[in-house]
Amino acid sequence: MAGLFQYSGRTKSCWHVCLSFALLVFLTACVSSGGKKTSTFNRQKAVEANVKLGMAYLQKGQRDDAVRAFSKALELDPNAAEANQGMALVHQVSGEFKAAESRFKRALKGRSAFSMSGIEFSYGRFLLERNRCPEALEYFERVRKDFKYQRRHEALFNIGRCAGRAGDTERALASYQYALSLNNNYAPASLELAHMLFDRENYAGAKNNLDSYSRNSRQSARSLLLGIRIERIFGNKDKEASYVLALKNLHPYSKEYLEYQNLVKKRAQ
Repeated sequence: MAGLFQYSGRTKSCWHVCLSFALLVFLTACVSSGGKKTSTFNRQKAVEANVKLGMAYLQKGQRDDAVRAFSKALELDPNAAEANQGMALVHQVSGEFKAAESRFKRALKGRSAFSMSGIEFSYGRFLLERNRCPEALEYFERVRKDFKYQRRHEALFNIGRCAGRAGDTERALASYQYALSLNNNYAPASLELAHMLFDRENYAGAKNNLDSYSRNSRQSARSLLLGIRIERIFGNKDKEASYVLALKNLHPYSKEYLEYQNLVKKRAQ
């Protein structure tokens, strides 16, 4: 019996040693895993910080600084969608369209820290500016279906632009109206809708939308010429004269001012 108890003591001691070793291995694994997670988290934060910095530089026109920030982000994560998008935008503003498209496509296949809708929207605008409306529409349609994306109204506005270029005036009209239902202060949609309603002889609707545009944006040559036409329809000579003066002083070399002068000549004949 004594031998048995002596053997059990050794067994118990060995079991404690094994248990202690297993616990040590487990805790070491936890620390190692936690360290890896912390490292990944910190790297992702660094990627996001560099992307935001790059976008801020790009908005200021500091392209070289933007490239350095985006490149740093890509060193940390080559598949960072927003960093590739940033590089695409740099190429786009530099007129390097093939390189821009290549970067946009890499961005669309990458990992996004925010929303892929932002990248799809940027690529859609790139395609629209390259007069590739059918392709652009595909991306704008995706964006407008993302109810969490804050720039859905801009996607709808661009759908309207594409539809207008294709001669689909009904879709264009509906898209501008939808955009304004999401953001009634969105001036570009107000101006386009004002023009469309004027062409349809809905002069009251045109005036309302032009007034909305004027409240939310600086007057352009295009908006001023439309204002002249609207006020002439309503016989408001003082307001018409105000628009004429603004067009002459602010945009004296615009095609709209030349168009206005031609209108005056025709009336004088």
